[in-house]
Amino acid sequence: MTHRLPPLFAALVAIVLALPAAAFDTAATAAYVVDVNTGTVLLNKDGDTPMPPASMSKLMTIDLLFQALAAGRVQLDTPFTVSTRAKNMGGSTMFLNERDRPTVEQLIQGIIVLSGNDACVTVAEGLAGSEEAFAEQMNIEAKKLGLTNSHYANASGWPDPGQLMSMHDLATLAIHIMKTYPQYYHYFSEQSFAYDGRAPANEDNRDPLLGRVPGADGMKTGHTEASGYGLVGTAVQGGRRVLVVLNGMTSMAGRGTEGEKLLNWAFRQFAEKTVAKKGAVVATAPVWMGQATSVGLVPAEDATVLLPVTAGASIDAKVVYSGPVRAPIKAGQKLADLVISEAGMEDRQIPLVAAADVPQGGYMRRIETAVIVLSRKFGGAAATQ
Repeated sequence: MTHRLPPLFAALVAIVLALPAAAFDTAATAAYVVDVNTGTVLLNKDGDTPMPPASMSKLMTIDLLFQALAAGRVQLDTPFTVSTRAKNMGGSTMFLNERDRPTVEQLIQGIIVLSGNDACVTVAEGLAGSEEAFAEQMNIEAKKLGLTNSHYANASGWPDPGQLMSMHDLATLAIHIMKTYPQYYHYFSEQSFAYDGRAPANEDNRDPLLGRVPGADGMKTGHTEASGYGLVGTAVQGGRRVLVVLNGMTSMAGRGTEGEKLLNWAFRQFAEKTVAKKGAVVATAPVWMGQATSVGLVPAEDATVLLPVTAGASIDAKVVYSGPVRAPIKAGQKLADLVISEAGMEDRQIPLVAAADVPQGGYMRRIETAVIVLSRKFGGAAATQ
């Protein structure tokens, strides 16, 4: 059931909501931009298409390593053994040798800062016994996180037909890491790392946004011939965090430039707005067989959404619920959603809860309220199917 908003609330929505911001025409083959605070998707260009993620898939390796740390299975100073297979990995490296015993912390730095394939294999073998077994764990974790367009064949993102991720899935994984392991997130903003002082010319973090975009603090780059140049990048400005995921750029420089453009666009073209305060009644729902014939619907918390900053016409805001709602009803019980729709953006849903208890009425009261509710429903009331 859809309920038109009360005039005062509808007027508020018209004031704070605006025309869509200018669409961003990205040069990336695929891109996904999300405002992390509100969960608002600002751009989705082929974001659900599986494609080679290259080293961006190392985020899943990091996720499982953080998981092991948080569970106490390993400590930051736990040493890992480097196998011949790990040492001989090609591509980006932290320059491990078989005699080395890098700690978990050094391996984290080697993966995040240096994108070391040797570090990824060392972690996989240390946690699961083999890289193949670790890849199975990666796929299990992907299912738990709802990564429906991802599959892993290895820990490093080494080219393989079975190594695929969508930009949407990469964003979901990145946000999961941020929110689940804040105690380890600082590693993503480290500017440089050299294991045992080796290859100092190769010690810089590959993230092109660090030190370039205000508030940028991670997360991961990737590149193979099949994938092109990709980036998972994020920044915080004015209390807002924006995450950008892109792939298919044709150059390293282009990757950084496009990531910067997307972040600047997201921060400048959108702003957070509070459309309803906690506890403020935005609509009412009819109550069936209750002591009262209706109940107020309120946000449990301030209803904050991300909106274009350009002033303009209003958008569509409606309250959706299954009704009439049967009594008894408890204050705080979720009954409805405030749905805000705007062209070019995904619908935003804000949960609404009961403003007060509505006990079940006595026999005669139930009959009386039922008659009132039915007469409103079929007598041209504001609520419509």
